[in-house]
Amino acid sequence: MTITTKREGSSLTITLAGRLDTTTAPQLEAELKRSADGINLLVFDFSALDYISSAGLRILLNMQKQMNKQGTMIIRHVNNVIADIFDITGFADILTIEE
Repeated sequence: MTITTKREGSSLTITLAGRLDTTTAPQLEAELKRSADGINLLVFDFSALDYISSAGLRILLNMQKQMNKQGTMIIRHVNNVIADIFDITGFADILTIEE
């Protein structure tokens, strides 16, 4: 998985490519710890993300809880496979997902 970050003021966009799973989740978690302080808008771009496992879902849930206190979190460009995972797990009701 590759992670690309772009910070503009108090906004952070994280673009993920590949697979977010047990092996790669710690990489994303470390990046979020480095980058998420002081932001009020967190945007995940999933246009190049192929798969997300429960480890990735856990990170999203934790970040959603954090962003509920300090701002907004949006997930954009979710493919059908990941959208199905979000629907089955109930994450579609918890997360803000945009095209």
